[in-house]
Amino acid sequence: MRRKLLLTIPFVVLVTSLAGSSVISSNEPYVASASNTLRLAQSVKLAKNVDPERLYDRVFSLIKDDFYDPSVLGKQNWDRWQHKYDGKLKTLEDSHRAIETMLASLGDRYTRFLDFEAFADEKSQIDAKLFGIGIQIGIDKNHRVVVITPIDDTPASRAGLQSGDEIAEIDGKTTKGFSVEDAAKSIRGKIDSPVNLVLMRSKQRIKVTVVRAEIPIKAVQTAKMLDSQVGYIRLSSFISQQANKEMSDALGKMSSAKGIILDLRDNPGGLLTNAIDISNMFLDSGNIVSTVDRDGYKTPAQSDGRPLCRQPLVVLVNKGSASASEITSGALKDNGRATLVGQTTFGKGLVQGINKLDDGSGVNITIAKYLTPNDTDINKKGIGPDVKVDLTDKDYKEGKGPWWSDPEAPNVKRSPEDLKDVQLKSAVEVVHRKIDDTNPVAINARK
Repeated sequence: MRRKLLLTIPFVVLVTSLAGSSVISSNEPYVASASNTLRLAQSVKLAKNVDPERLYDRVFSLIKDDFYDPSVLGKQNWDRWQHKYDGKLKTLEDSHRAIETMLASLGDRYTRFLDFEAFADEKSQIDAKLFGIGIQIGIDKNHRVVVITPIDDTPASRAGLQSGDEIAEIDGKTTKGFSVEDAAKSIRGKIDSPVNLVLMRSKQRIKVTVVRAEIPIKAVQTAKMLDSQVGYIRLSSFISQQANKEMSDALGKMSSAKGIILDLRDNPGGLLTNAIDISNMFLDSGNIVSTVDRDGYKTPAQSDGRPLCRQPLVVLVNKGSASASEITSGALKDNGRATLVGQTTFGKGLVQGINKLDDGSGVNITIAKYLTPNDTDINKKGIGPDVKVDLTDKDYKEGKGPWWSDPEAPNVKRSPEDLKDVQLKSAVEVVHRKIDDTNPVAINARK
């Protein structure tokens, strides 16, 4: 029996096309596809003998058995959904719509249905095998499709897409009313084929054509020395199953550093296991995180006491640091291991279980909440930094925001060591002070 993966990422997906492999909670292999036609054929094959009513009933039972807050089910009498659509679900599309309606009644944005394409994309992110243009997208508070961040060295980043860009049109079609999945589906396509986007940036309308390609997905985007003493690691996601290995390798390269900066800004999270493993790399004792299930049973995850890094540590966070980023930040802060610099984090304190359904679609179900080592529930609150460094619109316009988000891109190439990034500059100052505190000789060396 395969262990179910636990997801902590918020409502954000990587825009991809054509991906896949074996799918979670299933013994049936799913072969990586090379075209939308093949992918569609696989979907049809999986769905051929699936009973729509049985599919719906499966999701009903999963929610009844696993959803983390039974009081929500009791308030609306969850059993009323069991036979609500008896005799009415003739096709899988009928079943999918009914499932979405049922899940919406929970009022939990993280418990959601994923059709075949969306579920395959989620699994592809975990496998780090992606094709597309290379952006993370989400829905902002005004219900617009926006770029969360372009992935470094991808068609999207080379075309100049920026964090915060609104994607107003895709191939001539407005995105008004689109969900994340709607936008992702519209951007998908064959490798080497173009997608035409209309972006809105500071009230400016920008047309851009991006050619789809294989996306090199790396959890560790950057690992380098900023000066003779400070090592810098930017971890952009916890979702790939390679994230912990990449982090271990990065720390190995930083063995000569006197202090480390771990940059988790705009990191939307990922797998709970990765958050625990990566936190372990910095802790020699203490609790990392506790999960609390629907019955109130609290399960702590303790440090294994074998850290890879003992140097002074600073963690950079902002409002885009979510879930697994918050687990790691909370673990390092509450255990006194790191100083947090930047802005209050996103505030997602819930954990989802990933479930594959018989037709190749899936459902992510919130099955627990988590607490930081100090038993703090950060959901909808976030984690406050020890050293607060806010950013204004002027800072972004002047290129003082995160170094990978340059207003003049792609014509100007920023780097972390230029220290125009005011939050990173503050982190460097903090880590130097921590180095001085632990090594008085360094003070004289720098005078």
